[in-house]
Amino acid sequence: MAEKRLARGALNYAEIGATERGGSPAGYRRVASRTYLGEGTDVYRRVAQGILAWELQRRSGLRVRTESDVAVPGTRVVSGFGVGPFRLNAPCEVVWVHRPAPGGGPQTAGFGYGSLPGHPVRGEESFVAEIDAQGRVYLSITAFSRPSNWFYAAGGALARRAQRLMTSRYIEGARRLAAGES
Repeated sequence: MAEKRLARGALNYAEIGATERGGSPAGYRRVASRTYLGEGTDVYRRVAQGILAWELQRRSGLRVRTESDVAVPGTRVVSGFGVGPFRLNAPCEVVWVHRPAPGGGPQTAGFGYGSLPGHPVRGEESFVAEIDAQGRVYLSITAFSRPSNWFYAAGGALARRAQRLMTSRYIEGARRLAAGES
């Protein structure tokens, strides 16, 4: 008997894993953000562990349901906001993960996940902590997407504003992680 999945269906875009390679496929809207968070290995490890444990999503105000406490390839996650019939859910599947390596920088850690049927867009988003050779720590968020249907396409300006808002909330969550706030 097959295991019960949190979300049904298969990834609904062809360019699976493109955020890992830094690519932006043609025909998609691209978002790329890189934010300085602080200095040192402790900051990097707090941010990296928070990313891998869904803390950016939770700290951004999203309700998070997942099949695993940490990001693992193949794990499904449904994040959402709103209340009752006004809740918007966004089912995704983790497509790649980079774990922190022992020692200091330079290195990166994070994951990328892609959209599943029922998500308002088709595409992928990644969240990566980076520590460079000088010990500076950054958060990079990369996404490519296009509306999943005519309804979401009709709300294009609103959808772009919502994506900017969520990116800023992810960044604020990463800043709190970097500062060691619970």
